[in-house]
Amino acid sequence: MLRTMALLRALVGAVRSVRHAPRLAAGFVPDDDVLLDAPDDRLAPALVAAALADPEPAAKLLATTRDCGEWEDRDRYVTRLATFAYSRDGWLTHWLAAAPRDPDALLVTAQLAVRRAWESPARAERLRELAPLIAAVAEEAPRDPVPWRLALDHARGAHAGHTVFESHWEQAVRRSPHHYGCHVAALKYLSAQWYGSHRAAFDFAEQAADDAAEGSLVRALPVRAAYDRLRMDAAEDRSVPPARIDRAADRALALSAAYPVGDPWPAEVRNLLAYVLVQRGRWDEARAEFGRIGPYATSFPWGAARGSAPEDPPPSSRLRSSRGDPLLGFLAARDRVRVELARRTPLWETGVGRGGQGGPGGH
Repeated sequence: MLRTMALLRALVGAVRSVRHAPRLAAGFVPDDDVLLDAPDDRLAPALVAAALADPEPAAKLLATTRDCGEWEDRDRYVTRLATFAYSRDGWLTHWLAAAPRDPDALLVTAQLAVRRAWESPARAERLRELAPLIAAVAEEAPRDPVPWRLALDHARGAHAGHTVFESHWEQAVRRSPHHYGCHVAALKYLSAQWYGSHRAAFDFAEQAADDAAEGSLVRALPVRAAYDRLRMDAAEDRSVPPARIDRAADRALALSAAYPVGDPWPAEVRNLLAYVLVQRGRWDEARAEFGRIGPYATSFPWGAARGSAPEDPPPSSRLRSSRGDPLLGFLAARDRVRVELARRTPLWETGVGRGGQGGPGGH
């Protein structure tokens, strides 16, 4: 009898999925239209020119961000340009040859060098060798917080102590008190994976979010701490209860709702929030968040996602095969949300309504 009932439930769930899943996909951008790490209208021409070995558009773009104090944009552009240079650096070599003390060229060079050192088996030693370069970059652009974000990342990988970290943090916030990249770098240093704890990370993230201005991405920093907590095997760690993770998601939901649907600026925060909502089984909210993301998938967090817990096998074959492929991971997570909501919707009900908050931690 028990086996018969289990089979019946499985059959009903399958019928519900077939009946409701297509309707629940309404509002999602079609799979083929989803873009991974799409550059904005300012960065795209610089990347195209770099592919043609022309550094001038990148130089002009970064000079503008430096002159205008556009620190958030500057941080993003430096990171993306260094990522491009990781596999195609001829344009950067040309730029440095023409202007060896250009603060923007030096910053991209330092970002690239840190990434390469980070991937070395001798990471700490290689990173320590880069300390003079990072110091020189900071000296060349005294108002810029981005070198100090880089210094915080460097300190973490080089096993620098708390005194060094606190010194770098002081320099960073002196230049830009609510710079998102610097806050993320500090949160990583304070995480349980590195030199802090889950509780310390949440305390830092929540205080920073409380202090941040309306609309600042720092207001979503606690959801980054929630992501780190969910990613680590911390079943015995009760320092961060599930309710605190859900409050972090609630904060990020409020921030996301303040931005237009399909806005590329908060895309990474929205992708991160969607990941946390999926892990918490908050299916209705996850569906709404994927709708707000629109076509803008980001490699983080989907490129690093572990997938579902062993006790909760994914319903989608695409999710099972998505490890290491961030775009596939993003699409698989959307599939999972749609299927989970469909399974919870009564067979003949036309609305999603009361079926959407299943799973552990659902509201």
